[in-house]
Amino acid sequence: MSTMSPLLIPAALVTRLRVARRLVVLTGAGISAESGVPTFREAQTGLWARYNPEELATPEAFRGNPQRVWEWYAWRQERVRQAEPNAGHYALVEMERRVAEFVLITQNVDGLHRRAGSHQMVELHGNLFRVKCFDEDRPVENWPESADIPPRCPHCGGLLRPDVVWFGERLPVSALQAAEQAAATAEIFFSIGTSALVYPAADLPFTALAAGATVVEINPQPTPLSPHVTFSLNGPAGAILPGLVEQVWGSASGVGGSGP
Repeated sequence: MSTMSPLLIPAALVTRLRVARRLVVLTGAGISAESGVPTFREAQTGLWARYNPEELATPEAFRGNPQRVWEWYAWRQERVRQAEPNAGHYALVEMERRVAEFVLITQNVDGLHRRAGSHQMVELHGNLFRVKCFDEDRPVENWPESADIPPRCPHCGGLLRPDVVWFGERLPVSALQAAEQAAATAEIFFSIGTSALVYPAADLPFTALAAGATVVEINPQPTPLSPHVTFSLNGPAGAILPGLVEQVWGSASGVGGSGP
């Protein structure tokens, strides 16, 4: 394993990236935290200080008090809307532009990657700004205006819920299969800002390693994955990724964080 300071990119990694055609990236809460988005288990504030997230993000909690759960997610949406994509998000957009085949797998539900301009994405845990029917598990784009909290499904009249993965729920089969296929065929696989503790996402870097990929970890602190990777880049994504993109492909608009 190679280790580096935040400003020193290993020459061997630069060389491999310049010729790579299949690049896969897995991101976790760390890259969003750099934009000021609280991680899921950070202390609640204000009205929600007396609740643990685990008490609100379950099907049982929704059945017991759907209004409370809906209002908590509305509060979380408002906090995310106040955040902006950071230089790390924009650097990943630039990487997508530069590589023939690129897949971004994210555990984050905040939509910041999409706001930055990423397109080839797999959202493993859903999206905070989408909804689906609680009864039929059907995505819903629009629903009639009403005072109902939560609103009602226009198809069956059931309650709408956030389209995110709750405790006790499985990841969407199609998303997990897409992520596993991408990891198994990657030439270079990045694990960025993730604790490497949440499964099944934590298996993906090992899938890539088993298939012969170069695996790169970017994280301020060591994780259980760190001893196994090809390169360990210690530091925040917002500092490391723009420098990496510049060294590999040269400077480009958007990488510094101003973005498209």
